[in-house]
Amino acid sequence: MPWQQQAQGSSPSLLAAHADRERAVDVLKAGFSEGRLPQDEYERRVERAYKARTVGELSLLVADLPQGPSGMQPTAMMGAPVPRTFMPAPLPPPATNGKAVGSMVCGVLTTMTMGLTGIPAVILGHTARAEIKRTGEGGDGFALAGIILGWLSVAGWAFFLALIILLEMSASGV
Repeated sequence: MPWQQQAQGSSPSLLAAHADRERAVDVLKAGFSEGRLPQDEYERRVERAYKARTVGELSLLVADLPQGPSGMQPTAMMGAPVPRTFMPAPLPPPATNGKAVGSMVCGVLTTMTMGLTGIPAVILGHTARAEIKRTGEGGDGFALAGIILGWLSVAGWAFFLALIILLEMSASGV
């Protein structure tokens, strides 16, 4: 049971990492800059934060500050969620696939190039979607937009050519 609590990160006896101490010091800095802590108390708490061995000790240092785990008693922390202050930073969004962007640009340019960029839009779009599935990059919407606009352009040219052929056939009497 104790190892499950530590694995979930909710135990006050969980050993503190250097990053946990830095986050606590950041909360203390914010409290000091907002005028919530006098300088001597701020300095004492920062010193204690760097010497803290557990997450519970750190949470006590910032418990009376708004960014810290306010209102949480050390004994009540067993089932409580990890405060935002001690959460890891969110990951940046994935990079956008360049072929997906190229596909969308070619798809949008079909109206200005009279459909000449339709086929490259389709090819780039399908290639980009395959790469996105394999690598986890972003840009699937761009690739899909390029594919749709490219196929619309190809279909428009096919319809136009079929119409021309039908008109020629009817004019020649075949």
